[in-house]
Amino acid sequence: MLGQVPIGQLLTALAIDQHAVFGVHQLRELGLSARAARGRAAVGDLHRIHRGVYSLVPPSLLTRRGRWMAAVLAAGPGAVLSHRCAAALHELRAYNGTKLEVTFPGRSGRAHPGIEIHRSRTLTDADVTTVNNIPCTAVARTLVDLADVIARRPLERAFDQAEIIGALNLRAVADEIDRNPHRAAARIVRELLEEHYIGSTATWSDLEEAFIEIGRTFDLPPFEVNQLIVLPDGGPPIRADFLFRAQRVVVEADSRTYHLTAQAFERDRDRDQRLGAHRFWSFRATWKQILGTADVVGTRLLALIHHAQRVLAASPIAAA
Repeated sequence: MLGQVPIGQLLTALAIDQHAVFGVHQLRELGLSARAARGRAAVGDLHRIHRGVYSLVPPSLLTRRGRWMAAVLAAGPGAVLSHRCAAALHELRAYNGTKLEVTFPGRSGRAHPGIEIHRSRTLTDADVTTVNNIPCTAVARTLVDLADVIARRPLERAFDQAEIIGALNLRAVADEIDRNPHRAAARIVRELLEEHYIGSTATWSDLEEAFIEIGRTFDLPPFEVNQLIVLPDGGPPIRADFLFRAQRVVVEADSRTYHLTAQAFERDRDRDQRLGAHRFWSFRATWKQILGTADVVGTRLLALIHHAQRVLAASPIAAA
């Protein structure tokens, strides 16, 4: 007991805070010795996850966050979740691998089966944070660390995702590079920032899902995806990314990849002029806006749709 609180209640409270796992040093603080912990494990009251780490549930029932927390506790004081695991925790990219990645500040760190220990002499308080009660590398450090373990294209996507969810701090990334000038990862990230437009490599499925969510959030009228509009001017059909047919509103999702060339610039203006001449309203938004500032896009688009409805109500026109 700690005071008058039964040890079982204290263990349960600790387990709730730490995804069902705890280190033996924490058990000692509750008044349970390492020997007593081993005794409880022998009768099934506790379950050994790693050397010095126990759980209230069997290993097979641990959640992914429980496994991550257990790996951090096993690596020792000061250890944090890092690399691909930290990226998944921050929701920068998915990770389905079984390897648990942890960074330890210094040259030591306990070795454990299934845990990859990255030892770092440059890990500081500025590099770490806590997400869901799990100590982990901060977003900027995680992005730099990723450059050591994944290819360039997935790294670009991770930077894009950090920008989309509002977690990218380029000053913090620059600070990471400055403090780790001799790391290959620093060179890779520096080149990426010079060459890659952040936010430009989200996929069409990402965009479509984001736009559907905007439609739900702002209660937009029904819309069609990737539809052709045939105008009576004899010109080629216009493919609309998103079409509010009844309101005659066409939403064009622009990316730097396909809309910054001289040819695309001319084509887009021709499309907008043709649509306007036949009483369609063209609404252009960048992929970055749709994926990252949905509230702004939704508010502006809703206002345009309401305007179009008022105009059409006052002067009806046959739907295209």
